[in-house]
Amino acid sequence: MFYGEIEGSGFQVIEAEFASCFVGHARVERLWTGGRWSEGPAWFGGGRYLLWSDLPNNRIMRYDDTDGSVSVFRHPSGYANGNTVDQQGRLVTCEHYNRRVTRTEHNGSITVLADKFNGKRLNSPNDVVIKSDHSIWFTDPDYGIIADYEGKIDRMEQDGCHVYRIDPHTLEVAQVANDFDHPNGLAFSNDEKHLFIADSGGTEGHNRPKHIRRFDVDASGKTLGSSIVFAECPSGFFDGFRIDQQDRLWASSAEGVICYRQDGQLIGKIKIPEMVANLTFGGVQRNRLFICGTTSLYSVYLKVNG
Repeated sequence: MFYGEIEGSGFQVIEAEFASCFVGHARVERLWTGGRWSEGPAWFGGGRYLLWSDLPNNRIMRYDDTDGSVSVFRHPSGYANGNTVDQQGRLVTCEHYNRRVTRTEHNGSITVLADKFNGKRLNSPNDVVIKSDHSIWFTDPDYGIIADYEGKIDRMEQDGCHVYRIDPHTLEVAQVANDFDHPNGLAFSNDEKHLFIADSGGTEGHNRPKHIRRFDVDASGKTLGSSIVFAECPSGFFDGFRIDQQDRLWASSAEGVICYRQDGQLIGKIKIPEMVANLTFGGVQRNRLFICGTTSLYSVYLKVNG
């Protein structure tokens, strides 16, 4: 634990609504440091702990909320990136190196949920979210196969970088979006009528996407309809993000966490002294925002809940 106010952190209120999201004496806490690219935080309420990926170091880390300790949960991790928790409290992970989405069972065994589409290997699954019907939705850019830093240089077998849905009963993989440059973070609105997906193509060149799109979800809940650009990233690019109970969207950026209300209006920022890759709500009341900065794990208590 690193006590006191961290240099380079703070809150920028753009719209008054943002000020009501945190107490006046709120501070950003640095809980741990020592990573190379921190990613994919997932909160396990039953055990009061957080798992997140230290991607280039090929490990998943564990923060214990009961005593503040940090330990290595899994090494090697298959260069794990995004993580989430299903309705049975099991870890679901995107593995760059193994080019697959897996589930860790309660006994510690690993089940492969998806590693191919149409008989060809996936690129490098990046982020994952689970819908209320237990279906698993994930993005599949090529970050894990274009360099050895986050995986292993290898050839692409798919015809691009797409978004997929795994059927919870048959594990059949279906493509739900195929017009992305580099699909990245994703999250459903509270009513699940919309799916938000980041496109971080800007990491690979100028004049490429660095925005979040909002898709209509078909009445069947299995396919996506039309989309609009919800927000353009004002600093760096969007990676992971989460949505609170009032459908405000909290997103990662080069300067920290930026918050949008549901109409796409930017209302405020949480300044973090390094680039942020991902975040999630956790804590006993889900009013604690855990933030994965480049080398460190941060948190801040809010007056809103995830």
